[in-house]
Amino acid sequence: MRSFTIIQNFLTALLIPFLALIIGLCSFPGIYVFFKIIGLLGISINSFNEIDGVPLESFAITGVALGMGITAWGVTLVILSGLLGGLFRPRLKPGRYPLKSFVTIQWAWSMVFHKIALFFLPFLVPSFIGNTFYRLSGAKLGKGVQINSAYINDAGSVTLGDGVVIGGKAIINAHLTEKGELVMAPVNIGKDALIGMGSVIQPGCVIGEGAIVASRAVVPKWTKVPPGEVWGGIPARCIRMADGTIPE
Repeated sequence: MRSFTIIQNFLTALLIPFLALIIGLCSFPGIYVFFKIIGLLGISINSFNEIDGVPLESFAITGVALGMGITAWGVTLVILSGLLGGLFRPRLKPGRYPLKSFVTIQWAWSMVFHKIALFFLPFLVPSFIGNTFYRLSGAKLGKGVQINSAYINDAGSVTLGDGVVIGGKAIINAHLTEKGELVMAPVNIGKDALIGMGSVIQPGCVIGEGAIVASRAVVPKWTKVPPGEVWGGIPARCIRMADGTIPE
């Protein structure tokens, strides 16, 4: 499908300046905060050309101001990326789609905003800002959800029940590619479930209420983990039943 490849490459070329534009726009609050603090303290920017004439405390204050400016930039970047990601996220039904199709371009476009957010998102999890990003991106989050990972992909297809805990660097995918197709399927994680650090949840998985996925476990696509069970390993399997017994 030569026409698809040409269009895909053309859109990729347009994407690069678009990313620069988004990042540049998000730097505005940071720059504003930086110069406001410098101005309030009566420090002249021109004085920094005189190395010997600048007191050490001026450098310290400037460092604090710059740090606050960068933080303002980062938070703005994450929130705006969430808004745009939610706005452009594909409303795709679960299923298989040709990898070389406009559906794939639509899906890839929505993922761009998550990648932009990764400039700063890892520094904001767990926090209400991180949860806000995922909600804006389309994820359905219950009360008291704690997300310690910046790698919940396809947020619009992910549902986390009340009290769910997502461990550090855990990966949740509602997509995969295989046999020349893009496979999309929602991920549902029940109330009070625990997804361990570094684990991987593949598309179509349903994690039952109160279930535990052990650290670094890999739960294959379309797996259903019953409520209260503990699963671990690669690929993940039941290592403790809901009643506390060990399966044979």
